[in-house]
Amino acid sequence: MNYNQSQQEAIRHQDGPMLVLAGPGSGKTAVITQRTVNLIENGIEPSHILVITFTRAAAMHMKSRFLQAVGQERCPVTFGTFHAVFFQVLKLAYHYDRSNIISEETRYRLMREILSYQHLEYEDEKELIADLLGEISRVKNEQIPLEHFYSSHCGEEVFRSIYREYERKLRENRLLDFDDMLVYTYELFSQRPDILSAWQKKYRYILIDEFQDINGLQWEIMKMMAAPLDNLFAVGDDDQSIYRFRGSKPEIMLGFNKAYPHAKILRLNVNYRCASSIVTAAGKLISGNEERFAKDMKADFIKEDAVEFRLFEDEKQENAFVTQEIIQSHEKGVPYREMAVLFRTNLQPGPLMEQLLSRNLPFRAKDKIPNIYEHWIARDLFTYIRIARGSNRREDFLSIMNKPKRYIGRDSLCEGTVSFEEWIRMYDEQPWIAERIEKLWCDIKLIAGMSPYAAVNYIRRGIGYDDYIAEYADYRGIKKEELYEAADEIQAGARGFRTFEEWFLHIQQYTKQLSQMVRQEPAAGDSVVLSTLHSAKGLEFRQVFLIDVNEGMMPYKKAVLKEEIEEERRLFYVGMTRARERLVLCSVKKLRGKEAEPSRFIREAGTY
Repeated sequence: MNYNQSQQEAIRHQDGPMLVLAGPGSGKTAVITQRTVNLIENGIEPSHILVITFTRAAAMHMKSRFLQAVGQERCPVTFGTFHAVFFQVLKLAYHYDRSNIISEETRYRLMREILSYQHLEYEDEKELIADLLGEISRVKNEQIPLEHFYSSHCGEEVFRSIYREYERKLRENRLLDFDDMLVYTYELFSQRPDILSAWQKKYRYILIDEFQDINGLQWEIMKMMAAPLDNLFAVGDDDQSIYRFRGSKPEIMLGFNKAYPHAKILRLNVNYRCASSIVTAAGKLISGNEERFAKDMKADFIKEDAVEFRLFEDEKQENAFVTQEIIQSHEKGVPYREMAVLFRTNLQPGPLMEQLLSRNLPFRAKDKIPNIYEHWIARDLFTYIRIARGSNRREDFLSIMNKPKRYIGRDSLCEGTVSFEEWIRMYDEQPWIAERIEKLWCDIKLIAGMSPYAAVNYIRRGIGYDDYIAEYADYRGIKKEELYEAADEIQAGARGFRTFEEWFLHIQQYTKQLSQMVRQEPAAGDSVVLSTLHSAKGLEFRQVFLIDVNEGMMPYKKAVLKEEIEEERRLFYVGMTRARERLVLCSVKKLRGKEAEPSRFIREAGTY
């Protein structure tokens, strides 16, 4: 293989720290692989080399490329993830084995037990557990003193109680979670210089892939392991640092030469993946970030018309266009697997998936795409409609009678079925409550005569269900806009259906098709890839469609601070540079039925 001058310099680097800034498609895997080969050819013992990355798949891919390059089936170079390497350290120090690593299933079960002792109100247990586990992870990874951490999902004392109980249960059962692997290794190395010294002697040359994704604790451990020789070779792209929400810190990469003042910094600035017009547009966009290493990426091949911008009236028109383009491109010989549709959040692709399913087009989702019709908000809306269609079941009434608050006591419904007349009569001596039940009855009668879209709209705004959403969000300490987004998605899905029967039949079919798709082997066959921007990192396709490129979605509405907007810009940059030959940026004038502006990123990239 022919290497350009910068690649050769990186490959030939022997001793001391080096930071390699490797832009999209610049051949970083080849550089890491070939440098490892080069070290061995220059007399370095293979068992003294550690190549570390973030995912098992990346580590296995790197190892496979290396073994191919050296023409051997085995070689004692260590290729592994941070967690695998740190677990090896703990295994030898504390005699752990794989049975000591807690499974996700057990973590959720433990948290369910812990929550059963708390007096928390929540609509979605799985969502709350995921949020709390995320916060526990943050406390551990960022080494935040528990008394200084404020949860976004429950009161501070409640969170501290949950955290302590979770930790107690882990210790009691001699279990580790993934974050403990980092915490324990850091503590071990800090307290046992003899053990640290043994690992320093073992791994004299350390290569880190995807360095921009490193977190503070991983970085501290790596610096300890690399000392005193400091043969640390870090490869990454600060412009592709998109996991701040997981604890990654792009400032670590930007501050590399503060930790190692004599480090060499090298730029791999030829993009061998993307057409020239994609590289130019992506370069214009990312230059809007201030906190970055300046770069001048060049394309290896010229294609001037690779970037398109399309503006549609609404998502329905946008989805119809994307679907038709996929069909036409496939007819012209582009395999489905060489096409991808990328989006900001996993709530977005539902309507597009419905279109693809209706046209029998094969697709696979890189993320778990939730069925919006199984969201707890959908369950509440469907319950209102069910009552309007004649249900008199007590459980239906109990689930919505105080959404929004009507201050009706649960003990007013004792029978298995409910009669509005009898219910109202129960409150003869409290006429203000009787009036509320009567108003609910009138609302239910009105819903019965509406179309699905009008019914959902009336439940939300006429009855005041949106007020309940706002109150619940406030109680849980979450943003009401996120819940409104789910409600908007459900409401948008009801548009175009004349009757509840039609809409519910469609939901039933969609749910069945979605569950069949989930059960399929993810890599099976020739399929269009649907992915969030976060999950698309590391992938590449001939054609990429970015949908809903609008303000509030890209950049996402939660991004307010400068560093948040810069992260959103990096995320969009990652999306753009997934495309090799064709990049289609799609915006809409109306998003979820509301006026929407094309994203500022479209203008910054010079495509609008």
